[in-house]
Amino acid sequence: MIDIGTYYLGLKLKGPVVVSSTPLSDSLDNVRRMEDAGASAIILKSLFEEQLALESGALNEDLERGTESFPESLDYLPRMPDYRMTYEVYLEYLRKAKHAVGIPIFASLNGASAGGWVRYAHEMEQAGADAIELNTYALATDRSQTSRELELQLLDLVENVCRAVKVPVAVKLSQSFTSIPHLVACLEDAGARGVVLFNRFYQPDFDIEALEVRPTLHFSTPSELLPRLHWAAILYGRSNVDIGITGGIHSAEDVLKAIMAGGTVAMMCSALHIHGIEHIRRVLDDLRYWLEMREFSSLSETRGCLSRRNVPDTSPFDRGNYIKTLSSYSLRPTVGAF
Repeated sequence: MIDIGTYYLGLKLKGPVVVSSTPLSDSLDNVRRMEDAGASAIILKSLFEEQLALESGALNEDLERGTESFPESLDYLPRMPDYRMTYEVYLEYLRKAKHAVGIPIFASLNGASAGGWVRYAHEMEQAGADAIELNTYALATDRSQTSRELELQLLDLVENVCRAVKVPVAVKLSQSFTSIPHLVACLEDAGARGVVLFNRFYQPDFDIEALEVRPTLHFSTPSELLPRLHWAAILYGRSNVDIGITGGIHSAEDVLKAIMAGGTVAMMCSALHIHGIEHIRRVLDDLRYWLEMREFSSLSETRGCLSRRNVPDTSPFDRGNYIKTLSSYSLRPTVGAF
């Protein structure tokens, strides 16, 4: 039997496919189906910094409404049991998910500043989270804010969370940082056990008739995997952090590419929305078949084999690839051209 087990964030996983943050995991029935299909871990949907801040403000506003008028105004105060903060609901669901399956359950925090994340991360750990993924998403829109300030803000967040919890912490990055290898080294120093490549950049679209800016959301495609493979291959062997790859993982071939680049796990989301949760089983069956046909005894034998440190020619990962790609392309002559 082919061994497809792996280690991620110090946890032994039965396979390389992890379910990334998705609304599909909001159902305990789906969580069980994911485990049955072969998922080795599940990352719950993210808890957002802005969501918590808005709900906290709404609660304070309701509690203070009318208290400066008549005594009867006290009847307008909301009953406290009706106000279950988002993170409380999240923690309760985390507990239920942990009891529903035997595979690791990861909590996810989506934010850009330290704020109250230390408290929330600690409570997630207490609720049973096996690890915490910091799903960072910060955009520089202020011309006075430097790239260094953005990085220091991120590192401060990660260091504070890592100090507050004993469970491993992974950081989900965007690909817009100037020097990803340097940042990953700093994240390791801050206490991160893993990095996830990459957070998807959701750009708004313009409605030219209504003159509105509208959010857009599209499922990923395998072509999105390429920059993730590129950076995983560069990072592999240059630090002690584990590498998770998310975005563009749709098939067994994609999983193999992720591992060969140096990834420890391949995370699925869009493929499950498109093909259903059972797609995990098909991907793992195809993965085992590929390994068996090529006489590998384990998936770990392939890890990093196509990384920058293990290939004889490193130019595909450097500037040489840019030059070679452009020089290899030539336009076909048009009719009548000299």
